[in-house]
Amino acid sequence: MSRFFEISISQNRSPEVCLLLAVVHGFTGIEVGFNLATRDFLLPYFFAAIGLNADIKTLISGGRPLLVLVAVTILYMILQNLTGVGVASLLGLNPLIGLLGGSVSLLGGHGTAIAWAPRFAASHGVSNALEIGIACATFGLVLASLMGGPIARLLIRGNKLQPRLPPRESRRELIGGEAESISYFSLLRTLFWLNVSLALGEGLHEALQAAGRNLPLFVCTLFGAILLTNTVPRLGRFQWPANSRSLTIISEISLGIFLTMSLMSLQLWTIAELAGPILTILAAQFVVAFLFAIVVIFRVMGRDYEAAVICSGFGGISLGATPTAMANMAAVAQTYGPAHRAFIIVPLVSGFFVDISNALVIQRFLNWLG
Repeated sequence: MSRFFEISISQNRSPEVCLLLAVVHGFTGIEVGFNLATRDFLLPYFFAAIGLNADIKTLISGGRPLLVLVAVTILYMILQNLTGVGVASLLGLNPLIGLLGGSVSLLGGHGTAIAWAPRFAASHGVSNALEIGIACATFGLVLASLMGGPIARLLIRGNKLQPRLPPRESRRELIGGEAESISYFSLLRTLFWLNVSLALGEGLHEALQAAGRNLPLFVCTLFGAILLTNTVPRLGRFQWPANSRSLTIISEISLGIFLTMSLMSLQLWTIAELAGPILTILAAQFVVAFLFAIVVIFRVMGRDYEAAVICSGFGGISLGATPTAMANMAAVAQTYGPAHRAFIIVPLVSGFFVDISNALVIQRFLNWLG
């Protein structure tokens, strides 16, 4: 997910509000609720922004390593869900709680957990799905931050790996130069194409429902935006918003407000009795993610320095979010040296392919678990 999540956690008061309301409920029994209609409108904007950035040419630039990482990430996605479902079943819990403690909240992050929670509650009877998903996603971010450094250090020192370029290269050269400035017209243009994406996604959503298929609206919006960004710019000279600051700021504001409202509205008292099982599921997920990165990711990505940095990034996305993955890799690059391929491949996988494949995998597991 976005950098805005880190800002919302560190600078606003939504977690404190959530805790305060839990204390009030504990002493008085009073439950405070929020009108979340606006919140639910914001999530499709974020996924539409992901789709508008998903130009096929950019994705192809990742080459074979990108395809390999996508394939093993999907494999891990399935393994993560099987781990969550398996641990939950051993603890005597509803297997769907384990699914919430799998790719729904960990690989998917807060946005995916919140987006799927109503489905778990309405169609599968997990009334506290939102609280479980948010709790797992939040603890997952912490675990992901702790994982990246040790993974990279173990692989780099254990295999005596060296970067191909000198370590003094600046981070700007690693992740790109300055972006264009934001203007009134660039914001309006970006909003226009986001709204077109939402309209196309709504049409796709209704068509799927008429055909007896059911994908969440935000997934349909993502597909609609992908379709637009790979067709419209090729039909004429359009100032397309992909990778622009305007698109980034709208995306981050949308997700930031969405997450803040969601955190404020959490009813923590509904998962108090699940604290132990949730921590057990997350502990198992941490061990599986750590071993998968070392045993599988490192080998299939080439067993070199770039592969070690990719493993540190995978530690971020497996339990956390894209910013966590980038922070893990940046820390490794600043210590040992740059890794150009890692900074191209990992964001593409975590920022685009994970959202699409995760939605399909979650749906399959829901069909299986009923």
